[in-house]
Amino acid sequence: MAKEEWIKNLTKKHGDLLVRLARKTISKELGESVEDSSLDDEIAKEEILNKKAGVFVTLLKNGELRGCIGTIMPEKSIIEGVKENAINAAFNDPRFPPLSKKELKDIKIEVSVLTPPKKLDYQGPEDLLKKIRPNVDGLIIQKGFSKATFLPQVWEKLPNPEDFLTHLCFKAGLPGSIWKTEPLEVYTYEVVAFEED
Repeated sequence: MAKEEWIKNLTKKHGDLLVRLARKTISKELGESVEDSSLDDEIAKEEILNKKAGVFVTLLKNGELRGCIGTIMPEKSIIEGVKENAINAAFNDPRFPPLSKKELKDIKIEVSVLTPPKKLDYQGPEDLLKKIRPNVDGLIIQKGFSKATFLPQVWEKLPNPEDFLTHLCFKAGLPGSIWKTEPLEVYTYEVVAFEED
């Protein structure tokens, strides 16, 4: 599956701007004064960041997840997606208490820009395992009103495809083994991910 061509054009420079924007947005929300006056001007020069894409913002504290929220579909510009999801990851992830001021210095921020999801057609569990690509694909599963996604970065923690699918089913509120016994709607996407140095 080819990445959306323009998403390949995102560089480390763009990534640095996006993680700085996420940090500045969270800091401002916490009432911290932020010395990064050139950021808005630098972002304004990068036309590509006004394009629409799905965006996730992930917060890590000492290497452990501390918040992760995003939008899968390309409904907003990358800039808007980063601002909105930085706030949501820091303060509105239901799995964690809102981020405190004193935690901010221990947080590492990661921004993922997503390609639009594509439906994965498969016949049964064996075929599904063959078709998903560890360390490349992000996955979305859906069954009725139950839905969940894992970014490709989750493969680092769950490198076994069976474990990956089982935990994704749990995340959707479904039985872990349902992917073996019932058909699910499955979509894949790729990401270009950037993290703070």
